[in-house]
Amino acid sequence: MNARDRHHGKAHTDTVNGVVWSDDGKYLVTAGHDERVRVWDMATGANDLCHFGPIIKNTHLSTLLPLLVPNNSLEPGKQVMFYPNQKEILMFDLFRGTLLKRLRLPGVVAAPIRGSAMQDNFRNRTTSLAWRAGDVGLYSAHSDGIIRVWLPVTPEDVAADKDMAQEANSDEDESRKRKRGALEEIFRDLTRQKITFT
Repeated sequence: MNARDRHHGKAHTDTVNGVVWSDDGKYLVTAGHDERVRVWDMATGANDLCHFGPIIKNTHLSTLLPLLVPNNSLEPGKQVMFYPNQKEILMFDLFRGTLLKRLRLPGVVAAPIRGSAMQDNFRNRTTSLAWRAGDVGLYSAHSDGIIRVWLPVTPEDVAADKDMAQEANSDEDESRKRKRGALEEIFRDLTRQKITFT
């Protein structure tokens, strides 16, 4: 391959600040300031032309590495990518570009500083993602000094949430019954009184 062929096409139309390999070495994933993520088939050198939609944001200068979950860690035959977007982590099907889930950062608020678009982006930014080998767990590091652990919801978690919701609903129902009873009593008292017009 001569130098002219190597420089013929561009992977991105702006700065590239993220490059990561799939665990089997068959694909290379790149992220750039053109707010695009590209999936490259290394056997052919071709862009797989996956489109991840307009929600991808990539404006800061530091390295931005998407996280490719090892094959078959979540679902057999499915390759998943986590992307550290502004104020959230996006989970995509790597080869379809389909958004599977949005992991919202709890307690993230805008920075109270004038002209804070850049400052807000810096304070709330996810700086790194890691997958725990042999386990199902995503770890994220953030510019506010917090490391978060993201674990899947288990059937036990769902049952516990359902029990808590039922308890809250029964407490709410009891409160409504008391209020309704008080209103009915007031209405009865008002309707029993004799009203005379003069």
